[in-house]
Amino acid sequence: MLRAHGRRRWQSPGFGHRAAQLGALALLVRPLYIVSEFVVAAATTGGYSFVSDSVSRLGEVGCSVAYCSPRHEVMNGSFIGFGLLLAAGAVLLSRSLGQWVTALLVVSGLSSVATGLAPLDQDAALHATAATPLFVAQPVALVVLGVRLRNERPRLARALLAGGVVTAAAAVAFVLSADGAAAGAVERLALWPVLVGLAAFAWTQLPVGHRQPAAAEGAAGRTAGT
Repeated sequence: MLRAHGRRRWQSPGFGHRAAQLGALALLVRPLYIVSEFVVAAATTGGYSFVSDSVSRLGEVGCSVAYCSPRHEVMNGSFIGFGLLLAAGAVLLSRSLGQWVTALLVVSGLSSVATGLAPLDQDAALHATAATPLFVAQPVALVVLGVRLRNERPRLARALLAGGVVTAAAAVAFVLSADGAAAGAVERLALWPVLVGLAAFAWTQLPVGHRQPAAAEGAAGRTAGT
């Protein structure tokens, strides 16, 4: 009986609305990740460039005379924390995102977590392995979500599709550029638009839990008036 009650509660519309709202909030706060990069970069010594240096350099644990990131714990913590928000937000919004997008974003979130647990200067091969799924899954997720929303929200769908193409191209360019002069800029082009795109989608999900009850109350009032 308790098991059946728990299942009915999980499947109830009210519980689904609350879960969607929490998931939307999780994705809405994720653009704050960009702030963490600037906070960590401001404390580096030896010079750090957002254009030429990779994001992962901000998470390097070791220090030398040439370069040091004393706030590396903040950067690696951001990889982990914002990765968990991505995975959790995707699960809570799974009804709106669909199975494929949810799975891709969960993989991306867990990849971010793994990246934070494997700093670049501790094991470069492990760090690259941990980060690769993120660069692959996120652009695909944007494209699939854009296709999913093409009839319901055409403008957002076009923006997501464009974001998916841009981030995919940037991810490939980042891999090919290695430590090129614009590696940092290209890497951020592969990452930052995803934060904004998913936050824009999340914003459209927030009113779901409020509009339906309000509409129902309005309909009830009109019925009573007649």
